[in-house]
Amino acid sequence: MVVRGFTGGVFAENTYLLSCAATNAGILVDPGAATAQALAEAKRHGIEIGAIVLTHAHIDHVEGIPLARVETGAPIWLHDADRELYQAAPMQAQWFGLRMDPLPPVDHALVVGETVRFGECELEIRFAPGHAPGHVILVGDGVAMVGDVVFAGSIGRTDLPGGDLATLMRSIREQVLTLPDATTLHTGHGPDTTVGHERATNPFIIGDYGGSQFA
Repeated sequence: MVVRGFTGGVFAENTYLLSCAATNAGILVDPGAATAQALAEAKRHGIEIGAIVLTHAHIDHVEGIPLARVETGAPIWLHDADRELYQAAPMQAQWFGLRMDPLPPVDHALVVGETVRFGECELEIRFAPGHAPGHVILVGDGVAMVGDVVFAGSIGRTDLPGGDLATLMRSIREQVLTLPDATTLHTGHGPDTTVGHERATNPFIIGDYGGSQFA
């Protein structure tokens, strides 16, 4: 599995192009403002994007969907619990003084416990709410696409509609910290990190902050 990240926009969101080295089949994960760069890279390497997969539906992770859909025709995958947020994308844009047209409809539901497959690669779908009601992470082959659940030295915000700190901390403990320490975490903002590094150094995870009061 090859993971390529592209950062762009006022939110500095990370858009990811994942591909199977053996077949060049690929998926686009969380297409944000850097979607054009990701699509250009796919074209450059002959990667055929077969799905647009969303960890969640906040505006910075979906604003590139119209372009991605036109360029690839690929189906859109999202957990059902985030469909309302997805449909409210134009309203989300207004919160930040931006404008967005309604997004194309979601084609398929991401179902927890199932997998997203492209070529010979697959990613397990894990439910990790707290930052958003229908947030998922995608895990496989030593990597995890964690969206805005956890970052290098930080965690996702919980002050937006549908956010909840206790739920987020539970998701981190049960869905992220249970992965091998060497697992690379590809985050929605900022640099990559690893499970082991965050377990040992993330101030929101170590000590009392992520302790039993959030169980």
